[in-house]
Amino acid sequence: MLSLLKKFREGLAKTVSAISSRTHGLFGGQRIDVSSLESLEEALFAADFGVETTAEILEEIKVAARRDKGLEGREAAAIGAEVLRRALAGSEGVVTRAAVAPTVVVLIGVNGSGKTTTAAKLAWRLRQEGGSVLLAACDTFRAAAIDQLKSWAARLDLELVSNKPGADPAAVAFDAVQAARSRNRDWVIIDTAGRLHTKGNLMVELSKIRRVVSKIDPTAPHHSWLVVDGSLGANSIEQAKAFHKSFGLTGLVVTKLDGTSRGGAIVGIWRQLRLPIFFVGLGEGPEDLQAFSAENYAAAVFGVERAAG
Repeated sequence: MLSLLKKFREGLAKTVSAISSRTHGLFGGQRIDVSSLESLEEALFAADFGVETTAEILEEIKVAARRDKGLEGREAAAIGAEVLRRALAGSEGVVTRAAVAPTVVVLIGVNGSGKTTTAAKLAWRLRQEGGSVLLAACDTFRAAAIDQLKSWAARLDLELVSNKPGADPAAVAFDAVQAARSRNRDWVIIDTAGRLHTKGNLMVELSKIRRVVSKIDPTAPHHSWLVVDGSLGANSIEQAKAFHKSFGLTGLVVTKLDGTSRGGAIVGIWRQLRLPIFFVGLGEGPEDLQAFSAENYAAAVFGVERAAG
């Protein structure tokens, strides 16, 4: 628990630092007053926690302050963490395996979201957990994406199925699932295009991948996760809605939280979409793709040992 909490603290350091600088160390021993509450409100808005969550945190702290005139910042921090934990109840995705291997995971998202990197890190993580994994380079519209995945595969010693740039991505996906079946692999991780260089429709291409893999296994793909750049903040919600409507997402991976001070957006994404969050990117290394934990997230943001409850 503590090592995971440390990971979340390190990964969310920019968000925590931004809140702390705006509130002038509110969560230490100082008493809560009107001025400190105003600073906290500004800090939470700046970190993209949104109106609803910010209002809930402030209201609960105000109620506690009315009961206890000497309420201190560290007590307010514990209240804030508990509100976040409750707001994120049910948000943690649970990775399940298909009844018949391989379990097929399709990663979707716009270019720049960290999708290709996430595919490699996810494959590495699943292998660390004892699974055998095959990567599929289905973003054939970008030679750079194929090269990037090849580089990660070589670095992490991962199996990869790819083709030349411009190849049919659905055909690559089909070959990958077939290969995984013949080699008795547990998982197939499919990296897809974020946009097309042609005038073709991205959603049509993604739907084609879905149809093709379902010919091999009618229950595939078993997971369809949108990879969202956490630094986009609340702007990522509309992006997620569009993909969900067209493709039917089963969950989210939120990346680049270590590089942004707007880590609060993860709460709004959950509240708006009700799509489980499976993993979060808390750094550049493969080990920095961590399973999302609402408790560790809430505790890290407010600098407490753990959320109450």
